[in-house]
Amino acid sequence: MDAVFRALADPTRRQLLDSLHARNGQTLNALCAEMDMTRQAVTKHLAILEEANLVTTIRKGREKEHYLNPVPINEIAERWIGKFERGQLTALSDLKRRLERKD
Repeated sequence: MDAVFRALADPTRRQLLDSLHARNGQTLNALCAEMDMTRQAVTKHLAILEEANLVTTIRKGREKEHYLNPVPINEIAERWIGKFERGQLTALSDLKRRLERKD
């Protein structure tokens, strides 16, 4: 999980993830066209995202397509956000059941 936090800490990597979220399956050339940096710099950022399992690739011919993998972000949400909201959600659920109960 530390690798995911490190990867998400950089605004350039978050921008790459946003780009993949908007249009999944982009090639390196397509991603570079949206970034104001060299191809080598984008490649380094993508490597960090791949190490954190936030991006996966599929080779199609001579090109690789990059895809967003939302699973690590969901795991963070479940661990860090979910546990803080669990009490409030339980209380709301209990209230809903009591209000809908037919006496």
